[in-house]
Amino acid sequence: MACKSINRFDLTQMEADKKFLGRAVGLASESMTKGGGPFGAVIVKDNILLSEAYNTVFLSNDPTAHAEVAAIRKAAAALGTFNLSGCTLYTSCEPCPMCLGAIYWAGIKKVVYAGNRIDAEAAGFSDNLIYEELSRKPSERTIEFVKLENAGNNEVFKRWIEMENKNPY
Repeated sequence: MACKSINRFDLTQMEADKKFLGRAVGLASESMTKGGGPFGAVIVKDNILLSEAYNTVFLSNDPTAHAEVAAIRKAAAALGTFNLSGCTLYTSCEPCPMCLGAIYWAGIKKVVYAGNRIDAEAAGFSDNLIYEELSRKPSERTIEFVKLENAGNNEVFKRWIEMENKNPY
């Protein structure tokens, strides 16, 4: 059986992945020294670091202040676009459901991470309930969801569809 060789390009990408992932893990450690959560993230395009962030949920009392979301916001601002399709996200841990949604919305095509959700759960950060809730119909979730009919949303969507100079999503 022949062994698959690793060419220089693969090795170079592997080295870059280790470097940028190391920075994300370093940011997670830095966050903890400042009273934040143990999560860090960086976003890179063409091996150029565009943004970096760490978790500030505890510091800002903002439940959405995850490292990945903050890094996405900074990268989008740096590039002047919400489309980060040419970027790679490096994160100290597998993204939670909220961050995963933000990654998809941003168009990021590659995520390199260190720890996974099992590691996070062992440290006291469990997303299991959210993953379970996402698969349920709104009427079956533990949070009450109420859909009001005729609340005006159809008119807004109709106007959006008819808009000529809209930004495509």
